[in-house]
Amino acid sequence: MPHSIVIFGASGDLTSRKLVPALYNLFRGGSLPADTRIVGYSRTPMSDDAWRASLRDTTAKHAEGEPFDEKAWGEFAPRIHYQPGDIGSSADMEQLKERLAVLEGAAAVTRVYYLATAPQFYEPVVAAIGALGMASEENGPRRIVVEKPFGTDLQTAKRLNAHLHTVFAESQIYRIDHYLGKESVQNIIALRFANTIFEPVWNRRYIDHVQITVAEEVPVGRRGAYYDGSGVLRDMFQNHLLQLLMVTAMEAPVKYRATAVRNEKVKVLESIRAYEPAEVAAAGTRGQYRGYLADPGVAPGSQTATFGAIRLEIDNWRWQGVPFYLRSGKAMSCRTTQIVIAFRQPPLELFAEGSRGGGSHREGNRLVIQIQPAEGIQLHFHTKVPGGGMKLRLTDLEFSYSREFKGRLPEAYEPLLLDVMTGEASLFARSDEVEKSWEIIDPFVRAWSSGEMTPIDLYEPGNWGPASSDAWINAQGRSWFDICPVL
Repeated sequence: MPHSIVIFGASGDLTSRKLVPALYNLFRGGSLPADTRIVGYSRTPMSDDAWRASLRDTTAKHAEGEPFDEKAWGEFAPRIHYQPGDIGSSADMEQLKERLAVLEGAAAVTRVYYLATAPQFYEPVVAAIGALGMASEENGPRRIVVEKPFGTDLQTAKRLNAHLHTVFAESQIYRIDHYLGKESVQNIIALRFANTIFEPVWNRRYIDHVQITVAEEVPVGRRGAYYDGSGVLRDMFQNHLLQLLMVTAMEAPVKYRATAVRNEKVKVLESIRAYEPAEVAAAGTRGQYRGYLADPGVAPGSQTATFGAIRLEIDNWRWQGVPFYLRSGKAMSCRTTQIVIAFRQPPLELFAEGSRGGGSHREGNRLVIQIQPAEGIQLHFHTKVPGGGMKLRLTDLEFSYSREFKGRLPEAYEPLLLDVMTGEASLFARSDEVEKSWEIIDPFVRAWSSGEMTPIDLYEPGNWGPASSDAWINAQGRSWFDICPVL
């Protein structure tokens, strides 16, 4: 069946930096369905040829992997079309509908609407699509892709869900989080459910705790006006970090199908302990990098957190008593996204005297899953140092994507766009998942923005957050895994 991808917000950065380069890479790799057209819609006046020329330059700059292929672009570009118009104009939207009818003809077509606009335009776009009957599936599947942020709290997420459901069925809605398009994230599911060696130890009996870190080396910079109203909890925790927690903690689905996978993910969120208001402050710590207040758009004296760490408890049979530590920050020591499975110590310490450092606080085994930028897996375990005595050293077994697989890894948007076109929804959030995520994060947002909180702790750019973060986790008998990826 032919495919049409209609991009609202076609003149924006998301389209030029991510979406079109991803579609071009799919085409160049032979994965894009043969009869696929891309139709951009935005207020900027442009012809088809002008938009193609603009996208040629940005795609050459941002398409990852092999050098830009002029021949491939020449074959891809005729698929690209542009329709100028205003979302708020019913006449302009009617012209878009007519243009699509001309391009698609009478054949049944799978049509994807991609909301690459600012969030405040989501509802007007959906309303306009509904008013013109453009969500009807009488002539082929109709799907809509919604980018994050999906609301700013539980109330706004519920309102947006309700508005979407006035026009689209839940099965037509694809809430996208590009983190789940990364090969290394999808590999967590394969690691857990395609191998029998991990399942026996993937539980409270053998795992002491789990750390999930998303660290960014860059500061907020020119995004200050947006970020100051959002903060690290809304920017990273409600979406990326909770998504990583779900794939780490979920039970095996009965089948690798969208409904089964999403059901298991939601069960994890439903099992997360709800803290009482008085408990929330102690269940997390926050910080702000020194110099944030000088970034453009940041309010004077802002208490917005650029670093945060929270502790979540999953009250089910597998994870009871195993804390999950979620951490993220700007202007950190390095760029890394990693999941650390920290195993318990042996029940009896046999080699304390001969071990490096002595004492009974030898590091435990770890399974480190590196999501980015060095995709791979490390298993840290103890071995005997050659020579006399039982001196132990922590060493590792290592799997690296770059060494094991030749060629480039697909950019995150590539598999996700392909999944939307084929109707595979496993890696997309369902409405109840989004609302439950906000229900978990909202209490921390309220507590951290409360005037009753102590002043925010500062940290120097290039560090792993404020000293209070180390003190917080050390007081719980644990320490952060603060090592930049070396795979």
